[in-house]
Amino acid sequence: MPGMTSDAGEFGSLSVVPHSLDAQAARVYPLRTHRATPPFARLSISWARGNTLRVTLLQSDDAVSEQSVGGEVVEVKLAEADGGEISDAQWRRIAYGSVAPFALLQSRKNSIDSFHYDKDWWEHVMDYSKEISSLLGNSKSSATPMIEDPKTVLRAVEEPTSVKAAWELLEMFYADKQSQTWIPERLLDWLADFDCLFSGTQPTVHAKLVAFQKELVTIQAVENHPEYWEVISSALAVGWLDVVVKLLRLHGSYMYDQLGSREIENGLVEAVALLISQMPRLRPDLPTEKLGECYNTKPEFMKAWEKWRGQITKLDCSAFWLQCDHQQTRVGLKNMLQIMLGNANLLSNVTCHWMELYISHFLYIRPFTVGFESMYSLAEKCMHLKPISNRHKLMGLALGILEENTEVVLAECSRSFGPWMITHALELLTAGSAQAENLLHEEQSKLGGICIEELHRLTYAQILSSHALTWNIAPIYLTSCMKQGMGLLENLLYNQPVQHHQVLLKSIEICRLNGLDHVSDDIMKIAGVHYWKHGKKGSAVFWLQQAQDDIRLNRIAKHLFDFVGKSVSDESFKQWEGMIELLGTESKTAGGLEFLKKYRDFRRSLQQVQEGITTDNARKAAEALISLMRNPSTPQQFWLPLLYDSLKLLNWKESPLLNVSETNILLNKLQELSLAKLLPGFVASDLPSDALKSVRLALATNLGRAFLLD
Repeated sequence: MPGMTSDAGEFGSLSVVPHSLDAQAARVYPLRTHRATPPFARLSISWARGNTLRVTLLQSDDAVSEQSVGGEVVEVKLAEADGGEISDAQWRRIAYGSVAPFALLQSRKNSIDSFHYDKDWWEHVMDYSKEISSLLGNSKSSATPMIEDPKTVLRAVEEPTSVKAAWELLEMFYADKQSQTWIPERLLDWLADFDCLFSGTQPTVHAKLVAFQKELVTIQAVENHPEYWEVISSALAVGWLDVVVKLLRLHGSYMYDQLGSREIENGLVEAVALLISQMPRLRPDLPTEKLGECYNTKPEFMKAWEKWRGQITKLDCSAFWLQCDHQQTRVGLKNMLQIMLGNANLLSNVTCHWMELYISHFLYIRPFTVGFESMYSLAEKCMHLKPISNRHKLMGLALGILEENTEVVLAECSRSFGPWMITHALELLTAGSAQAENLLHEEQSKLGGICIEELHRLTYAQILSSHALTWNIAPIYLTSCMKQGMGLLENLLYNQPVQHHQVLLKSIEICRLNGLDHVSDDIMKIAGVHYWKHGKKGSAVFWLQQAQDDIRLNRIAKHLFDFVGKSVSDESFKQWEGMIELLGTESKTAGGLEFLKKYRDFRRSLQQVQEGITTDNARKAAEALISLMRNPSTPQQFWLPLLYDSLKLLNWKESPLLNVSETNILLNKLQELSLAKLLPGFVASDLPSDALKSVRLALATNLGRAFLLD
């Protein structure tokens, strides 16, 4: 069972998803070195970005010379799961484009009630599937040119991808409930779009048409060419009616100079073409370029089918065949009638592989098949008639779907189409199969209590996380995993480099969207410490403020106190003034840096005193001094520098700026400072030796003047 732990062997018991080393042949990747030459003494292999290995080759000491480099590092890109059909850049576009549909579907799943779940859910899944399918490319034919070449049988369109084909297969059988009654017709359309993908491993009808179209330009009378009737019969067998009719209209009897002499022959060709264009189809509608008559209900279709078959039988027994002189035309048209009458041997001869034969059986032998009626048994029969040695990965997926074996479908999706496919296709499987839903949502004890669905999402998220260009969409898939998703999301966010500003902002945004406030605070603290260590002190203070990390902000404040408190010169203070500006108006978030903000404002007011201001402005500066000295957040080491810088205020000539009580407060601070000098750990200020005496004298003078004024 996919997702269960293997019990085979010591190493197999450690594997989360079982695998077999014998399942695929070993793949060889050449090492292209440019400077280092063998022999190599040591070899080191490590993962690089994405699916690239970094291989380090080191030469032995004996082999190293002045001309040699001693070793080399080369990168080896491993093969993609899709065989390289889709480039890395396109895969990233698909990965980003599929995030929104996936997230929307998960949101709808969480909001829809159980009563409407079975009724409406498949419609939401179909909307999701259509959006994903549009990301994988357009498998439909391109627009018809204004001037069409009559000898162009197949239009030149961009070759589809196997991932697109696999997605449409899963949508057809699991998600689209409206097409359950006309599955054979859907398969016919699917083969018409994707038969070209099988051309790389086996012959196909599409490859026949492409080869014949190249020769068609040089052929004069196509009805005489042996491949003409073979190609028409093959296209008719797989239901490409528009191609068949177009090829029939290239018949030489349609030429103006031939109509008179080949009237009977042309009539037979036109009669067959008309019957083909009127073939009944059990489907609601057809694209404009396709041929056939549509019927919505099985009874109406059966009635039209019997009538159409009767017309074919009548034409097959017509006497006009005896009057047709052109043998290749007669034999070719007769074979086409036998194909439409369901000749099994002829169908087997004109089809190339079992899926083409499978479609032809639904068209002409079992036209009344509805749903999954014996579809797998018919597939086995066709594989027996058309055995293949090199099976395409789409065939393995189709067999798993037809067998209704969820384990096989999961294994084929995972092995052949990669983690992206299996992660997003699970929504289709659970929508259309109760067995798949039970299997995928059942908790597995060997997987740590998570289900298989969560396992595949975690695997895909891990791959996204390993690349610098896709890590930021991994949280969408991690948050959809109920058991282990949030824990792994926290690990992912903690591992992101904080030195990249955009990555840091994205990590914080992801935390906000998912309610991880504690992780966001930790990330901002880590960023603050990182910037501080690398000398970006302004950025450090900003991020620590955002995290409200008062402990580290107080440490920074102490560091600033030690620096500013020792030297109060304008030059030294300007070095830190920009950081003090970061405090802003919300001092409560600034931790111990609140004092420096007030200190900065006080220094600015002192600068105005030096330049000469009015008594009112000087009084405001004195009030700011008293406020600082009274504030318990003002460090003791700043008391004396503050008073020494304020000597001009204390000796104001016009009138004392401080009253008696305010002067006593400052004198008491000086007394406390004198006692603090006797304690260990006292930080002395970088001031002149007579600074204390000058301040004490100024305060005493101011006290006397204040007494007289009172």
